Amino acid sequence: MTNHWTDIKNADVVMVMGGNPAEAHPCGFKWVTEAKANNHARLIVVDPRFTRTAAVADLFVQIRPGTDIAFLSGVMNYLLSNDHVQREYVAAYTNAPFVVREQYAFDDGLFSGYDEGARSYDKASWAYELGPDGFAQVDPTLRHPRCVYQLLKRHVSRYTPEVVSRITGADPARFRQVCELVASTAAPDRVMTSLYALGWTQHTVGAQNIRAMAMIQLLLGNMGMPGGGVNALRGHSNIQGLTDLGVLSDLLPGYLTVPKETEPDWKRYVEVRALKPLRPGQMSYWQNYGKFFVSLQKAWWGDAATRENGFAYDYLPKLDRLYDILAVFELMHQGRVHGYVCQGFNPLASAPNRAKVTEALSKLEFLVVIDPLRTETSEFWKNAGPSNPVDPSRIRTEVFRLPSTCFAEEDGSLTNSSRWLQWHYKGAEPPGEARGDLGIVAGIFQRVRALYQKEGGKLPDPILKLTWPYLDPASPSPEEVAREYNGRALADLPDKANPGKTLAKRGDQLTTFGLLQDDGSTASGCWIYCGSYTDQNLMARRDPADPSGLGLAPGWAWAWPVNRRILYNVASTDPAGKPWDPRRPLVRWSGEQWVGADVPDYKPDVPPSAGMRPFILNPEGVGRLFGADKLVDGPFPEHYEPFESPLSADPLHRRPAARNNPAARIFPDDRAALGSPDEFPYAATTYRLTEHFHFWTKHARIPAVLQPEQFVEIGEALAREKGIRDGDRVRVRSRRGQLEAKALVTKRIQPLQVAGRVVHTVGVPIHWGFIGLTRPGYLANALTPVVGDANVQTPEFKAFLVNVEKV
Repeated sequence: MTNHWTDIKNADVVMVMGGNPAEAHPCGFKWVTEAKANNHARLIVVDPRFTRTAAVADLFVQIRPGTDIAFLSGVMNYLLSNDHVQREYVAAYTNAPFVVREQYAFDDGLFSGYDEGARSYDKASWAYELGPDGFAQVDPTLRHPRCVYQLLKRHVSRYTPEVVSRITGADPARFRQVCELVASTAAPDRVMTSLYALGWTQHTVGAQNIRAMAMIQLLLGNMGMPGGGVNALRGHSNIQGLTDLGVLSDLLPGYLTVPKETEPDWKRYVEVRALKPLRPGQMSYWQNYGKFFVSLQKAWWGDAATRENGFAYDYLPKLDRLYDILAVFELMHQGRVHGYVCQGFNPLASAPNRAKVTEALSKLEFLVVIDPLRTETSEFWKNAGPSNPVDPSRIRTEVFRLPSTCFAEEDGSLTNSSRWLQWHYKGAEPPGEARGDLGIVAGIFQRVRALYQKEGGKLPDPILKLTWPYLDPASPSPEEVAREYNGRALADLPDKANPGKTLAKRGDQLTTFGLLQDDGSTASGCWIYCGSYTDQNLMARRDPADPSGLGLAPGWAWAWPVNRRILYNVASTDPAGKPWDPRRPLVRWSGEQWVGADVPDYKPDVPPSAGMRPFILNPEGVGRLFGADKLVDGPFPEHYEPFESPLSADPLHRRPAARNNPAARIFPDDRAALGSPDEFPYAATTYRLTEHFHFWTKHARIPAVLQPEQFVEIGEALAREKGIRDGDRVRVRSRRGQLEAKALVTKRIQPLQVAGRVVHTVGVPIHWGFIGLTRPGYLANALTPVVGDANVQTPEFKAFLVNVEKV
């Protein structure tokens, strides 16, 4: 989230697209109802289904699954064509004035530099024109034909209301109403917030879905504003913490990245990430990358990380390729992965194409499952009738189950969607032999290190020299780990502005990542968490006081970074440092420094007249309407059909290479497993229910009673065509598998007119399986294709093809 849950109450317009917070985030949704009740906010919902969020919306538009970018590009076209943009904000705080290289081009769905054989782009032309001083050239008038503003206008001009309706199935009159309501927040004293979840991420264009909305918010001047921003509604209580701490295969903690094989030394590794400013007088905060990285290495390897050995740079693995979940299961399916440690994850239910996942798991030598509950993955080898029809005698995998604790059986912090780290305390002892995850991982590590000490091995230093400073090495405490993530001074840190004084003494917990150094004198396990555990545990604070009335509550828990509640908040002021909206002042320039209710996201003593722009993590200093080379599939969002589309012809492009995302990776066996609309004519999408949390709560009696049996949702028109009544048992098939469930015949999914034909959508809730207290059901991912977002490989669970028949 750029903003936070409570901040939703400040919005004048709330746009929910790619999410269903009334059902999936009911506690957070109260802030939407508060905005409606106290701020007279209008709620827009755009979704393939009429959800319970839509039931309380002021305006609902149904669209075909996988067509969000076409809809959002149409909104951008409306804003730009009718000059409904916050022009002063756009000129000052976005890269609209930046001039793009002459070599950049876009033609019929493909950007310049495309290699169809490699399914990838050479992104060299997706860059700014640089002057002789090395800075990007700009045109403040926004008239240059190659400035970002003009390029964007041309790019989205194709998305007329008629084209949007032809692709998405949206009603043209309702689409125009959405555009008008969104456009009303271009006024400086009105603001819109965007709420999204997995309905945007689980597509082959997932990252571009989110970027499209970020671009709309930049055009409207809503980024950095209270009641504004683009806000991810995370699906677990600590999934934000997971990504913060770098548990993805190519990340290190704090969104640092794992080195590549082509980066042989740490100086080169840092150099390409410490981006230099692209405009005079601009701060580019990633120039501090070396300080964050060296402090991480010192936290992990302590005295063994020295300047002489590149701060233990060689101890880190170097990526030869991505090892995301889709790639790992492809390698496992090929027999090239021998062991798999599965911690807090149920891939048999959560990875696409469960038949492929079952075959892959069956080829392992061993599988370790660390989980507090029985999962389908831990019993993938066990025959459960039609819902898991395997032959255990043909599966060689040895499965080890290590029972861990639930959140209520341990102390620790959870990082919620708002970026708030909130400490919680143990409420019960775990049952039986269950241990906390820290103790389990510590036990495995100690045994592995003992084997290296006894037997040696290839490159043992990363294991033997890893810092392990815990009071009980077999069971590190959450407090110890939290202090380690925060970081400490390894030597006295002199105050260069005041000779003879120190900013921190050796051994002190650090109060801000501004104190981190690249000379080995500081250690921090996650630079963005620096300041959360100083001489006291700030995550445990529970002061609800809100002097500003904006819902900031700065004494409640701790938000990264540096307890800042709204990112880019200096963009809530005009170029003179005065709040755009005096009714909702967040920060301002006092004449001497930046002050306000929130922690300014800026250098505190730099005056507005210095020309430093507020998006300080970008070398441009501004928000990117033109994404340059940051994403693999284009500097602007573009509509591409899902890899399984109910349309036989592309409604937007003529080139076959531009039908689907041309930069999305798909393995040959997975492409062969794609279905066609001739055999599977209906669009399908997965979703969650209020009564269940993924695959966990079917173990609990009350949720199992509330939603006891698997169902699929089909519209009344499709039910009439198929002779299906409400409650009938139906079979839903894709090219990869099938499930059987009861039919819920509903008015909530209407047929849509798309590109001259009728498209029906089938809704598939995800929560059932063959383990738990509910009636046994089928895993929904039996239906879904193995293809992911081009940038981060999130599987395309929200748009695929099925057929439906009465059993």
